[in-house]
Amino acid sequence: MRGMLILYMALVAALPVAIMAAVLPVNSYRAQGIDALDCDGPASVLLFAIPALLVYGAGAILLYRRRNRRLHLVAFLCCALVFCAAGWNAAAALRESYGAASVEACA
Repeated sequence: MRGMLILYMALVAALPVAIMAAVLPVNSYRAQGIDALDCDGPASVLLFAIPALLVYGAGAILLYRRRNRRLHLVAFLCCALVFCAAGWNAAAALRESYGAASVEACA
């Protein structure tokens, strides 16, 4: 029981990082309305996405193994949702950074 409490506390503490990983724009220029390439790379998104993916991926695995209670099942689904949102944004940042147009223009 004590281990699950620590897990839930870690998930709540990592929630701001996961929110930042999911909502940061992939291309900061396009977010401002400018149609240009962002040559800074995916570091701004990956800075928040990697810790969020690690914490919520581990949380989803641990909660899936103990899904005998409804609370653990609901928490597992929330962890999986946050993991997918942060992963989707990280993958989009990597696609944007290593696409054909940005490789030629930012080299």
